[in-house]
Parts: sequence; structure tokens; C-alpha cells
Amino acid sequence: MSDLVPTPFGYAFLPGVRQYSQGVVGTEGHALTRVQFSSPVALHDGLNLAAEIIDAAGRPPAALCACELRTPAPFTEAGFTAFNGRYVGALAAFGVQLHDGGSPVARTNVCPPAGLVDEPSMHAFCFTVPATAGPVTDFVVSGSAEVPEGLDNYHDHVVAPGDTTPGGLLDKARFVLDELTGRMAGLGVTGEAPHVVQVYSTHDIHAVLTGPVATGFAPYRGVTWHPARPPVAGLDFEMDCRTVSTERLIDPQGRKHR
Repeated sequence: MSDLVPTPFGYAFLPGVRQYSQGVVGTEGHALTRVQFSSPVALHDGLNLAAEIIDAAGRPPAALCACELRTPAPFTEAGFTAFNGRYVGALAAFGVQLHDGGSPVARTNVCPPAGLVDEPSMHAFCFTVPATAGPVTDFVVSGSAEVPEGLDNYHDHVVAPGDTTPGGLLDKARFVLDELTGRMAGLGVTGEAPHVVQVYSTHDIHAVLTGPVATGFAPYRGVTWHPARPPVAGLDFEMDCRTVSTERLIDPQGRKHR
């Protein structure tokens, strides 16, 4: 497991692949704030809104530490690589300081039901704020699907490829849970279950939710299921998790804060 890399902006990150880190954790004297849009916003506009919100909080753009994206449909592997290049470039232009050419920002990117978005869009983001010590440490673990990251391709390494039976989905879920558990260990936040666990799949995952997810990862607070697909064709199951002290909902049209 790679070592945590501290930043001057109130968080440390666990290096991952070019497009995202494996996760982020607030450093001493800092907590995280999560802002969710009431409906997804086109990525460019979403970043502009994020910049305004972060600035209004008295924080620099590089305090952005996590993004949750929505894309219209799963990419081919080549298409995903091209999109990730554009995304990392957009973060750099935003003011995020890249690490060895890659993004330190945690990320989940999934595909909601057809028609909900017609271009890559932002669903939510997190940024750091100064805070006194609290009872828990804020963190965000990036989304993981049922395939290892950092290899030469996805296709040859998918867990239970094409198998969406209950048994196949359980195999996928166990792999993903191991990934999330390892990322939490790398962030140093294994002492308590995450406050929010999100599951993304369009298949019948009842056995998964009532089995290893509920009993081994989210026994107290349950999970949030999104009928969404991972961002690359051929993948069927994804999860992420977080503990964030402050969460806000904003109407991107009227800019109403709740």
C-alpha cells in the first residue's frame, strides 16, 4: 500500500491512478464539507460552481479533495482513457495541484439511468475547512469496481466477468469490499465503520446488501443503493464510502442552500 501524501490544503491522499487517488483524509485541524447538487451539473459548470462555493468559504481552489461524477453511459476503455485525460486537465486548470501528473482528488464516476445526464456531470464534491478536533476523522474513499486498477487493461482482469447471478455479484462485492477496506487502512481510518456507504449497480444485489456489505462493512447505518453502472463497459458493481462532518444540498439553479 502506498504511503499517504500530505498536502498544504488540509488533507492527505493515498496515491492511486492518474485520474484519482484511492482516497483522502482530513489532516490535523481540518474537516471536510460535502456539497451535493440537487441535480447533476455539466462538469465545467459544476467546477465553476464549486470554485464559487469554496471561495465563499474562504478556502483556496486546491482545497477541493473529492468529486462525484455522473456520465451518460459506460465508456470503452479507450474512451475512458481520453475522458480521464480531459478530467485531470480540468482539475489542473481549476487549481488542483497534481502529483506526479495525476490527481490527488478522490473520485467516484458512475452512469445513472439513461436520460438523467447527457454529458459528463458533477453530482457532488468535497473540500477541506479548518475545524477543531472532533470525535471522528473525516475521509472519502474513491469508488472501486470489480477490477484492479493500474493494469494494462480492464477487460482481462474483471472479477466474475459477465456473471450477474447472485453468486457472481457476491464475488464482485467481496473483491470491492477488500479494495475499500485496504484503502481505509491506507488512510488510517479503520477504527469505525464509514458513516455513508454507497453501492452502484443495475442488477439484483439483495444478496450482496444483506450479506457481506451489511454484516461486514455497514452493520449500523445501512447503505445507499444507486441504480447506476460503473463507468467502463463490462463492469457491473461499484462501491464507495465516506465519513464527512458537514453535508449540504444546493440547488444549482437558484443556488439555495439547505
